[in-house]
Amino acid sequence: MLANVLWFLVGLGALVAGAEVMVRGGAKVASRFGISPIVIGLTVVSIGTSMPELAVGVVSAVDGNGALAVGNIAGTNVVNLLLVLGLSALLLPLALQMRTLRFELPVMAGAAVLLWLLVLDGVLTRIDGAVLTVGAVVYTLAVVRTARRETRDVTTEFTTAYPKAQTPDRTALHIGMTVAGIAIIVIGAERLVDAAVGMARGFNVSDALIGLTVVAIGTSAPELVTTIVSTLRGERDIAIGNLLGSSIYNILLILGITCLVPAHGLALPAQLVRIDIPIMVAVALVCIPIFITGRRVSRVEGGAMVAAYVAFLAFLITTQT
Repeated sequence: MLANVLWFLVGLGALVAGAEVMVRGGAKVASRFGISPIVIGLTVVSIGTSMPELAVGVVSAVDGNGALAVGNIAGTNVVNLLLVLGLSALLLPLALQMRTLRFELPVMAGAAVLLWLLVLDGVLTRIDGAVLTVGAVVYTLAVVRTARRETRDVTTEFTTAYPKAQTPDRTALHIGMTVAGIAIIVIGAERLVDAAVGMARGFNVSDALIGLTVVAIGTSAPELVTTIVSTLRGERDIAIGNLLGSSIYNILLILGITCLVPAHGLALPAQLVRIDIPIMVAVALVCIPIFITGRRVSRVEGGAMVAAYVAFLAFLITTQT
């Protein structure tokens, strides 16, 4: 058991470090090819911080462990929307732009509901994966299109956070960072998944529970760091955009690609279909009134969200152990 815990920590560390290296390198490469800072922030960074979930999902799918793959996505989104967003609001109340209310928020809720409809039969097939992946492509194109009409203040915020590259001779280095980051993530995911399965067996709990809790919290580390740092710097649009963008990509792109891997789809346990994923959907839907009311997330609401996550963890532990 101790060996599994140690390998889990090693794998988790590799995932976090790899995601950081990949995001930094990928953002610079994107900038070199003329992609605007706001598009980089809303797509490249959001996808990059979701790479740990992709690596864990693909490795789990190859191993035939659909419960861990899907449980990780459901758990990560709950972590993002309750724990990470709640902690961020506790530090500094988050004001919301109309773009968030009109675009990312309904897309996030819609993606969650779509996933719930797809899992009702207990299996996520390659066709389901294709539907989700196409949704990710459509969402990305919509982000690029709407970013062109963003306000000057928001554009300036993203430009400050992701300035255009000024050193052409470093493009090869940034490409190397991106590739190295992906390699580190893949290696870390293999170690983490093997250790997580071993821990589940050792504690006599389900793989889905491990995915919903320990793995989900671990793979959310990049989103947590990015959001907290952005909040402390006063870059609130980046904080919210990264969280919602990552949550959307987790469902549409990450889970979509994961479902394309196994020939016979991902078989899901009844607990995940009937309880855990509906909870994720409920959390996404609850964000709508929280965000719309006053167009901000207050400290009180942030505290309530963190408390709700603690209650969610307590519920999982008491009902699934």
